Amino acid sequence: MAVFGEVLGHERWAIAPDLRGYGFSQVKDAYELADHLQDLTALLDRLNIQSCIVLGWSLGGILAIELALQQPERVQALILVATAARPRSNHPPISLADTLFTGIAGALNWIRPGWRWNIDTFGRRSLFKYLVQRHTPATYRYLKHPAVTAYLKTSPQAHAALSRALRQGYDRTSALSQIEIPTLVLAGDGDRHITPECSQATAAALPQSDWIEYPNTAHLFPWEVPEQVQQDIQQWLTKV
Repeated sequence: MAVFGEVLGHERWAIAPDLRGYGFSQVKDAYELADHLQDLTALLDRLNIQSCIVLGWSLGGILAIELALQQPERVQALILVATAARPRSNHPPISLADTLFTGIAGALNWIRPGWRWNIDTFGRRSLFKYLVQRHTPATYRYLKHPAVTAYLKTSPQAHAALSRALRQGYDRTSALSQIEIPTLVLAGDGDRHITPECSQATAAALPQSDWIEYPNTAHLFPWEVPEQVQQDIQQWLTKV
C-alpha cells in the first residue's frame, strides 16, 4: 500500500493494516471474510478513530464497501481500486508454461529487478501479463517488492477464505444505494482478475461516485502508472 501512502500520508494519518492471514497478521485457524470486518472495527476502536477515509485495493475494496455499509457514521469517503461489489474475472486457464515462465521471471526479477532482457524473454510470457499491461522496469521493481513479498506472506487460510467467498457468488450491488458518501472508483482497462466492467457497474450503482479507467493497464495498475494514480487521488480528495 506504500504507493498510496505516499499521497494519503502527506497531510493525513495513514494506516495500512495487514489483514488477518496476510503479511505479519498470520493465523493458524480457518476464518471467513467477515472476520476481516471485525478486525478492522476493533482496530478503529483501539485507535479511537471515529471518522476516516477508506481506500481498498482488490479484496481490500470489497472490505471497504462492507465497512461503509456496516459503519456509515464512521466512513467519510471511499476510494475503490481494481475492485467491485460483484467481482468477476475473465482470467484464462493457467497452463504449465505460464507457471514455468512465471517462476523463471519472478526468480530473475528478484535477483535483478527490472532487467529488460528478463522482462522481454520471460515476463511477457508469464502470468505477469495478466497482472500488468505495461512491462516496464519500474513496474517490475514493484513486482519484486512489495508484490512477491506480499504473495509469500499470504497464508493458506487467507487463500481459502477468499475462495469460499467467491464460490458463494459474492454480490453487494443491490446495497450500494445505501452508501451516500463520495466514492472514487479506479480500474485498469485490461484487468482480468476483476474486470473493469464490474468496477464500472459498481461506480454506476453508487449515488456519489467518480469513475476513472486507465488505458493499457491491468489489475496492478497503481504500480504501472503510480504518478497518475497518486495525482488523481489527490485531486479528488481536494475536490471532495
